[in-house]
Amino acid sequence: MTSFGPALSLLLSMLLTGCGSNFGFPGVYRINVEQGNVVTEEMVEQLRPGLNRRQVRYIMGTPLIEDAFHSDRWDYRYLLRNGNETLSENRLTLWFEGDELIRAEGPDAPDWSETQSDKGETAPEAA
Repeated sequence: MTSFGPALSLLLSMLLTGCGSNFGFPGVYRINVEQGNVVTEEMVEQLRPGLNRRQVRYIMGTPLIEDAFHSDRWDYRYLLRNGNETLSENRLTLWFEGDELIRAEGPDAPDWSETQSDKGETAPEAA
């Protein structure tokens, strides 16, 4: 029975280390993993109400989620992870009515209420 002790403890330690990623080895390098659509500030600044789907796809790229049951909604989502740790997360949801962009939601969504009020102002005429 004593000859099984070291083999059993070795087998048990191998099973524990292979059970999951919660047991990390010190000094092991983990790469950053990017998933989804990279959405830059310049891309978001180009969006405005009234753009058609083709124009939005040209600016933003193909959406990560284009649901067949919700054809009026496109989701652009981006995750940057290192192992189990989320380093960065970004979400932008675009809403369409027919073929026209009507709304954007998310933490970095453009505020179109300011741009629409600016367009309503007229420049002073030269005397």
